[in-house]
Amino acid sequence: MAELDLGAVRAFVAVADNRHFGDAAVDMGITQQAVSKRVAKLESDLGAVLLARHRSGTHLTPDGEVFLPHARALLATADRATRSLRNGRPLRVDVLDTRLMGAELIRDFYATTTGLSVDVVTSNGLRAARATLKAGTVDAAFARVTSPLADDGLASIPAFLEPAVVLVGARHPLAGRKRVTMTELAGATAWMPGNAPNSEWADFWDAAGAAFGMRIDTTGPDFGYEHFVREIGTTTDRIGFIGERCQVPTHPGVVRLAVAPPRPAYPWSLLWHRRNPHTALPRLITHVRTRFRPYNPAEVWLPTADREFLRR
Repeated sequence: MAELDLGAVRAFVAVADNRHFGDAAVDMGITQQAVSKRVAKLESDLGAVLLARHRSGTHLTPDGEVFLPHARALLATADRATRSLRNGRPLRVDVLDTRLMGAELIRDFYATTTGLSVDVVTSNGLRAARATLKAGTVDAAFARVTSPLADDGLASIPAFLEPAVVLVGARHPLAGRKRVTMTELAGATAWMPGNAPNSEWADFWDAAGAAFGMRIDTTGPDFGYEHFVREIGTTTDRIGFIGERCQVPTHPGVVRLAVAPPRPAYPWSLLWHRRNPHTALPRLITHVRTRFRPYNPAEVWLPTADREFLRR
């Protein structure tokens, strides 16, 4: 079975509509010779003569009459497929976890953008995003980035510096406070079972632990936020950290404490592939860029790698 060239099919339909190779060439924006070559190729692939030239113009042969409605259907299907990719396909965004800041950023974008369709997916952060953005299975991702990504064809911009808050049980010595400083947390054990080995968020909290003299306990297993909050409520000798905008379940035995500046802030970035063609992607980039608040060292503590990356 012949593999049909859609360009050749389009040339055939243009000649059939115009009854003239020259007029078809004008409609298509190519030379008459190019139209003739495309039609000849199509006839060769099909093993049939589709058009006959006469002094009065070009006419369909009986085989051409049979093929024409199918040719129109082929082009209509191809055009719909192209439009669906350019305009109708949902913008696919990796948010790491739907309770985290990336999901809030994309929700805000969705709420303020007319005619947008979005698919939200989750993965394991930057490690997955490098591959999926390059493959085109996602259009954008939110993750922590500390070095240029140009070697992968990827680009990124800072998206949000999310301040950390502290969770303690109701019987913890700090439970009566509304706010603490990081200096006061020196010597504390921060239980963070979700800190997957070699992940960018585990690296961030390892740096915070070293900077402020805290022990980061990642013993698990990680049974999710509900279990995490419930277990924090039972302890008097461990604390937990979450992002200020992280949507964890409330628990009567858990107290949420603000952290006085300068406080750790998780640096979210928006990532995308430079050759991604989705028409909504530039709007998302602009939306994120215009809402980013610059890094203020008096307010925010960041690991050295993040500070240096933001200065670039």
